[in-house]
Amino acid sequence: MDIRRATPADLDQLVPLFEAYRLFYEEAPAVERSRHFLAARLAEGDAVIFVAGDGGTAVGFTQLYPLFSSTRCQRLWLLNDLFVSDQARGRGVAGQLMAAAERFAADDGACGLELATAHTNLRAQGLYESRGWKLDEVFRRYELAVVGR
Repeated sequence: MDIRRATPADLDQLVPLFEAYRLFYEEAPAVERSRHFLAARLAEGDAVIFVAGDGGTAVGFTQLYPLFSSTRCQRLWLLNDLFVSDQARGRGVAGQLMAAAERFAADDGACGLELATAHTNLRAQGLYESRGWKLDEVFRRYELAVVGR
């Protein structure tokens, strides 16, 4: 398995994986919107995407966004997306993508990584915990939709 940082040349292979990820979270298909979104992230450099390739075919990805910790006065990375295609599951691809993200954050001098997942995504939670990630039992996470307000 080849894990590397994605470039704009990977866009055609990333879009179907990104769409499958969005469908997993019950979002309506939007291929062109996904293409535009990923192209912008890669072009503007405001995200770091790692892609997993198997024989030249992309089979998974993870996308990181930079955050900052005011209390620690350091950069913090949000592991926002992690997805592996059905045909590549069970082969350790997600763990390899997470390892790449963890190495990247350490090399970047970040104080850590954060992620959120669905309460029902037990398989992913098992992977995170097996890699030493801890469930936050101190802080609650809230959201506010502002579209249409």
